[in-house]
Amino acid sequence: MSESEAVRRTETIPQWKREEVDELVEFIDSYASVGVVGVAGIPSRQLQNMRRDLHGSADVRMSRNTLLRRALDEVDQGYEGLSEYVSGQVALIGTNDNPFGLFQQLEASKTPAPINAGEVAPNDIVIPEGDTGIDPGPFVGELQQVGAEARIMDGSIKVTADSTVLEAGEEVSDELANVLSELGIEPKEVGLDLRAVYSEGVLFEPDELAIDVDEYRADVESAAAAARNLSVNASYPTARTAGTLLATAAGQAKSVGLYAAIEDPDVMPDLVAKADGQVRALAARIDDDEALPEELRGVEAPAEPTGADDEDEESSDDQEDEAADPDADADADDEDDDDGDAGEGLGAMFG
Repeated sequence: MSESEAVRRTETIPQWKREEVDELVEFIDSYASVGVVGVAGIPSRQLQNMRRDLHGSADVRMSRNTLLRRALDEVDQGYEGLSEYVSGQVALIGTNDNPFGLFQQLEASKTPAPINAGEVAPNDIVIPEGDTGIDPGPFVGELQQVGAEARIMDGSIKVTADSTVLEAGEEVSDELANVLSELGIEPKEVGLDLRAVYSEGVLFEPDELAIDVDEYRADVESAAAAARNLSVNASYPTARTAGTLLATAAGQAKSVGLYAAIEDPDVMPDLVAKADGQVRALAARIDDDEALPEELRGVEAPAEPTGADDEDEESSDDQEDEAADPDADADADDEDDDDGDAGEGLGAMFG
C-alpha cells in the first residue's frame, strides 16, 4: 500500500462510503467463497445477462476499488489477500459453490466478441483457409496487407492457407480490425475474468483452478482402486473390502476341507461328488464288467475336468487368485462402486 493510500485510509470517510463498506463486508461474510473478477470490456447489457445467469449460484457486487479493498481488509480472516487483485475494472463475486465449480461456470459463460482497433490480442489471431464469400475487389488487397494469404479464385476471394495475422500481446491495427469485422471473426472472449478466489482459508488463482476434470476423475478412481487393492493384499478389512476378504477366506477354507476330506456339512456335497467321480473313473478302467457292481457296469469316466471337483478347484483357485492378485476383482467392483463414489464427489465439487 502506498503512503498516499495509507493516508487516505486514515481519513474519516463520508457516511455513504461507510454504509457501502458495511454492505460489502456483509456481502463477503455471506458467502463461503469470495473472488475478484475483471469486468473490463463487457458491455453493460451483456454484464446484466451474466449476472442474471449466475443468479442462484453466485452474485456479483461492484463498487469503487478503494471501498472494495477497505471491506476486504475489514473482514480480514485471509480475505485481505484479495486486495492485491483489485485493480482496473473489477467486482467481487460470492458463491457457496466451491472455487473449482465457480471457475468452470465463469469460463463456460464466456462468449466470443469482436476486437477493436487499439486492443491487445489475447491470443494469436488466425484467418482460416477458405472462401470468404466476398466478390473480387479491393478487399483482397486488404487481406494481403494484414498478412493473409489471399487471392481471387473461381470468382471469389479465397484465403489459401491459415494465416496468423497477429500474435498474442500485439495491438490490433485499424486495418486488421476492419478485415476481421468484414469476415465476422471474433477473436476474443468476453466474460467475467476470475482473478482470484478465497475459500475456506485458501487463496486460489486461475491456473490452480483450471484442472482437467476427466483427468482428475481418472486419478481419483485410480487412487481408490489402488487403495482397495492394498487393503485386500494386506488383509486389512474395511467396509469396502470385508466382502472380498470373507469370500477369499471362505474359498480357502473350502479348499482345505476338500483336500483333507473333512466331513463338514458345507463340504459334504462336494466330497461326495468328488468320491463319485473317482469311483466312476476307476470303474471305467476295469474291462471286466462282471467284476463290477451292477450300477457301475458300462459307466464312462467323467469328462475332464470333472464338474464338481473342478468347480470347487476353480472356485478355490479364484479365491486364491483374488488373494494373490485382487486387482481384477477390485477393479471390477471399483468400476461400479468407486466410479459412483468418485462421480458423486466430483459432481459435488464441479456442480
